[in-house]
Amino acid sequence: MEELFQVGAVTSTHGLRGEVKVFPTTDEPGRYKKLKEVIVDTGKGRETLKIEHVRFFKQMVIVKFAEYGNINEVEKYKGARLYVKREQALALREDEYYYADLAGLCVQTEEGETLGTLKDILQTGANDVYVVGRGKKKDLLVPAIKDCIKKVDLEHRTMTVHLLPGLLEASEGGAG
Repeated sequence: MEELFQVGAVTSTHGLRGEVKVFPTTDEPGRYKKLKEVIVDTGKGRETLKIEHVRFFKQMVIVKFAEYGNINEVEKYKGARLYVKREQALALREDEYYYADLAGLCVQTEEGETLGTLKDILQTGANDVYVVGRGKKKDLLVPAIKDCIKKVDLEHRTMTVHLLPGLLEASEGGAG
């Protein structure tokens, strides 16, 4: 299972005092107020930086790292991704999962028939949709709703689904 979760990406520097502008990739941008440190991945390496302060501007988070005091020192972080460790991740409610933990699950029917592997999650607004890769067959799209998702077993890396009428046929080019 993933031990790091991405919470943002540095888009640019901000001002002259070493702040960076971060596009948050978390459902809860306000969580930056509670973060004490982040792992910064530039693509060439990772380092842990302490957060001195944050503020919010439009859809962005302005972050000041304690280690740096001017624009020249933070230029190297443009395009870097920001991560937190699993233990710093937001707590989940019942029946909520991190996307990283769901990727690669073996998806099977209630009868035990293997359908394929969960390869992607589409965010549609109303509910997520799980994309199940089925080898040479067309991907199966399963709505992430209680009527369809019956059990997620992260320990055994399986997801049991109930296929609503027409779901399987629609993925095979039939009705739908």
